[in-house]
Amino acid sequence: MMTELPLDQVRTLLSVVDEGTFDAAAAALHVTPSAVSQRVKALEQRTGRVLLVRTKPVRPTESGEVVVRFARQLARLERDARAELGMRGEGEPTRVSVAVNADSLSTWFLGALTRVPQEPPLCFELRREDETRTAALLREGLVMAAVTSSPDAVAGCSVRALGRMRYLAAASPAFAERHLGGPLREALAQAPVLTFDRSDDLQDAFVRRLRRGRGGASPVRHSVPTSEGFVDAVTAGLGWGLVPEMQADRLLREGRLVSLAPDRPVDVPLYWQQWKLDSPALAAVADAVAATAAEALRG
Repeated sequence: MMTELPLDQVRTLLSVVDEGTFDAAAAALHVTPSAVSQRVKALEQRTGRVLLVRTKPVRPTESGEVVVRFARQLARLERDARAELGMRGEGEPTRVSVAVNADSLSTWFLGALTRVPQEPPLCFELRREDETRTAALLREGLVMAAVTSSPDAVAGCSVRALGRMRYLAAASPAFAERHLGGPLREALAQAPVLTFDRSDDLQDAFVRRLRRGRGGASPVRHSVPTSEGFVDAVTAGLGWGLVPEMQADRLLREGRLVSLAPDRPVDVPLYWQQWKLDSPALAAVADAVAATAAEALRG
């Protein structure tokens, strides 16, 4: 049982993962490297699992991730209990770590954080990651909550639907005139395209849908790994791309972008996943995120 794990061993494992090496963890814990090694080995013997891959830096195995996540949740509960008992260090804020995708971060998510009561004081630690990969950070225990495209709850987490983020295929008028004169499904397969990074499949999936499963977007593609930079690159005519509706609306009205397929928007469902903890700070953030998403996203 997880509750039977010695807490000093659990905290030592977390320190090794966070610090990257046994020596660094020993320095952080003010013990010898031998003591750190013995605690980790004892924990592995107790669980019957290998918990760490002994590389530099070390990394947790799948079983190790479970223990690391437990250690972070334990630390969160301890901080909340200290705060409720009035034992918080002077000026010490509550920290809430969240993984969020770049497009949400650039459009509606920061507005949600401004709704969170700041008494007692909170500090937000945001990790920007694609919505298809934010759940992995939650699974590894690196964040307490995440905006994700997965409706499948990570072990030990709750999940709630936030809404759908709509994307519109768009390009600058000059780019459309130069590259998109023929049938759209064929032209988009040849025209230069913008992607967020190498794992961004949104544009390829859009073209495959137009072409009934065949091919994808052009191999001539430019990667722009920021939400604002991506929109700027589409507006500048570097390529076509799927732009969040919230960012595209004004540019379409101004004539700086044209919609390539107004009747074919792409909706990406978003979900909020968080640790199942009775944490007032985390609950306050969750409520603010849900309320803002209800206003900003499609239902």
